[in-house]
Amino acid sequence: RPPRHTLRMRQFAFVAVFLALAASCVSGFSMTSAAKFPSMFVVSSAPRMMSLVGSRRAALVGHQRKLAGVQQRSKNTGIRALAGSVAGLYQAKGRTEEAIKDVADLLARKNFELDVPAILKLEAERKVVQAEVSSLQEERNKKSKSIGMLKAKGEDIAPVLKEVDGLKAKMQEAEGKMKTLEDQLSDMLLGVPNTPNRDVPEGTSEEDNVEVSRWGEVPVFDFKVKDHVDIGAGLNGMDFAMSSKITGARFVLLQGPVASLHRALVQYMLDTHTQQHGYEEVYVPYIVNEESLRGTGQLPKFKEDLFSTRHQDRDFYLIPTAEVPVTNIVRDTITPEDELPLKFTAHTPCFRSEAGSYGRDTRGLIRQHQFEKVEMIQLVHPDKSYAALEELTGHAEAILQALELPYRKVELCSGDLGFSAAKTYDLEVWLPAQDTFREISSCSNCEDFQARRMKARCKGKDGNVLLHTLNGSGLAVGRTLVAILENFQEADGSVRVPAVLQKYMGGLEVMKPPPPKPAAEKKSKKQKAKAEAETAS
Repeated sequence: RPPRHTLRMRQFAFVAVFLALAASCVSGFSMTSAAKFPSMFVVSSAPRMMSLVGSRRAALVGHQRKLAGVQQRSKNTGIRALAGSVAGLYQAKGRTEEAIKDVADLLARKNFELDVPAILKLEAERKVVQAEVSSLQEERNKKSKSIGMLKAKGEDIAPVLKEVDGLKAKMQEAEGKMKTLEDQLSDMLLGVPNTPNRDVPEGTSEEDNVEVSRWGEVPVFDFKVKDHVDIGAGLNGMDFAMSSKITGARFVLLQGPVASLHRALVQYMLDTHTQQHGYEEVYVPYIVNEESLRGTGQLPKFKEDLFSTRHQDRDFYLIPTAEVPVTNIVRDTITPEDELPLKFTAHTPCFRSEAGSYGRDTRGLIRQHQFEKVEMIQLVHPDKSYAALEELTGHAEAILQALELPYRKVELCSGDLGFSAAKTYDLEVWLPAQDTFREISSCSNCEDFQARRMKARCKGKDGNVLLHTLNGSGLAVGRTLVAILENFQEADGSVRVPAVLQKYMGGLEVMKPPPPKPAAEKKSKKQKAKAEAETAS
């Protein structure tokens, strides 16, 4: 038998745990949920009493928060997965007809027609079924409570049990209808793009984009300009025929100094972003699941643009951009406000099927199935996202300026914005062989669009709010390589290496074409026969 003081300590422990449970119950924690923690009622020894109480209390609080989240999500099962601004504006304004029409007007600026009647019809049907479910639940609860009273009086409870079972069957049927309607509504709205910021310039295509600024002088050459394909071939560093043999079209094999330049660009970009711009480097998976792509907006709408694979009865996808795995770091999380902003950078390959680009940019590196980028991601408080967009864009510009590449900054009009973007700046670098500017970086503020789909929040003094997510290329490595080859080319086929990259290439200042191989002496059959005859004689 344990000593008396040990028994008293155990009794005290039970009381303390009971009080902790009671406190949780007061704030909404049910006894049913508490039953999921049977081990909390076991006290193995008196010395562990206080640590037990503390740890179980923490478990209770944690489970309470998790339960509250589950209850909230189950309450709005369809709405929780809806596209960012549609759900935000629609739900914030009371989910009224006026609210959804306001969203439709904004989406029209993005050349997207929202099917308002279909959404309102589904929403009306959902409300009817939701009211039915609530009514059946209330009635079932009353019947269930009456069973205990009837038992206490010794009365027959069989009829009531039968009614309860009937109500349960009706509830299951109604909940099935509810789920079907919510899934239909969710599927419809998951294909709806983000609304443009109201300050974005009006327009229907890239022709309506607005040039903000230019930097650098466009080079003037006193010789016939070559494109990057011919320059790369002359340096014996770019082989499209070999990559086609290995894989197929829209791939490349880089070698020698050109491959070294490609690697030097990656290293320089990462060093600059981490050492000067305040980003944390991350290494991420190159294969992601459907949830990740749904969170950032690539699924379900752009499935045909992705390379997919299947493993253990699950679909996986090669990443189209590092934006997908890096942004999903905060999926299903709550970040303390004082830890913001979160700034990540990552170098990854990117894989795109280019399904809608048949016949476009078939020559060279401009549009490949596999290419590499250094991506920048910022996850910020909503009040600071537009200042963050200017900062992030400036970080991409800093790379171009250090490389001495002329470029222009363009603000995309509403009709040219990407699916998830509320506002976007494109940086376009000058390509002499094409005599035009081409996109090399796209920097976007997605506001709360992705965060709503990912349930990514931050916690401040006024409660939880959705994060704002931003992304930008810092830069696209292949296109930067193209720009350097074309802008730094010389008449003899050599290419000057930008000063900031020379230390990454062992001090190399100029990439020169390899010397021509001596032509092999060719002898005709007659010459060979004559030589052999002379030798024989």
